[in-house]
Amino acid sequence: MTAATDAILLAQAAAEPMSFGTVLFISLAVIFGLILLIFGVMFATVARLWFRAWMSGASIGPVHLVVMKLKRIDPEKIVDCRVNAVQSGLADEITTAAMESHMLAGGRVPEVVRAMIAAQRAQIALDWDTAAAIDLAGRNVHEAVQTSVRTKVIDCPDPARSTRPTLDGIAKDGIQLKAKARVTVRTNIAQLIGGATEETVIARVGEGIVSAIGSCDTHKDVLANPMLIAKAVLAKGLDSQTAYEIVSIDIADIDVGDNVGARLQADQAEADMRIARAHAEERRAAAVAHEQEMRALTQENQAEVVLSEAEVPRAMAGAYRRGVLRKSET
Repeated sequence: MTAATDAILLAQAAAEPMSFGTVLFISLAVIFGLILLIFGVMFATVARLWFRAWMSGASIGPVHLVVMKLKRIDPEKIVDCRVNAVQSGLADEITTAAMESHMLAGGRVPEVVRAMIAAQRAQIALDWDTAAAIDLAGRNVHEAVQTSVRTKVIDCPDPARSTRPTLDGIAKDGIQLKAKARVTVRTNIAQLIGGATEETVIARVGEGIVSAIGSCDTHKDVLANPMLIAKAVLAKGLDSQTAYEIVSIDIADIDVGDNVGARLQADQAEADMRIARAHAEERRAAAVAHEQEMRALTQENQAEVVLSEAEVPRAMAGAYRRGVLRKSET
């Protein structure tokens, strides 16, 4: 009897419509369950990263990791960089939010983090904003920090960029000198943003070497002491407004070229001779023309004399007719 009564009561309860509160509660429970299920699935994908971050003291929560995936940020890179920053003592300077913002801006977070760690080890002043700006400007900030610690040697002229193998200058005595230089530089991080690149340094050093050779009285002075060129170039401050600081300039090779002064003098003498010939030809032509004019004038005067002589018989005949002129009696 009891079992039958319970079945009847359950059937009646099932037949009765549920209240709005019950429906709302069930709906919220279902939605919350789906959210928990989705979060659980996504957390399963980042559980390994969260555990590693927790063990390293990186303090990145699981919800934060899931949010990174929703933002399409690679959480593995962020966790690796955060762990490196914490282990290097840069936890306060390199925050997770800053790394996420830089990655969303298209930056290379691992390169920036490695650069800041290297700068800290080398005692170089470099903050996150400066490093991120350098990276977004297209420069390799990690390589820049390495170059600040370890100098870089640049060939001048650079065989990969120039078609001429040497820098050609002419001393005051007219002798051409062919020089090659090696420039030792290190990165100037303070001017890395907006500073001129390596090509500008090569161009300035090349111009300085050619100018220094040209200011020497004789080529023998340069051959006797090539450091005169290096000192003159270094004194000009060619690394201003560039991304590099020039440490030294070494003349790797210097050879004697053509005697450009003698060749120019010979060319000038040839040109002067041609000009003199042209002037002489001009004077000869003027003399010939003047001679022809004189001949024409002589012929014209002779014609006038002939005309005048022809008037004499005519005048005498007229005088006879007028009786002015009579024949003399013999």
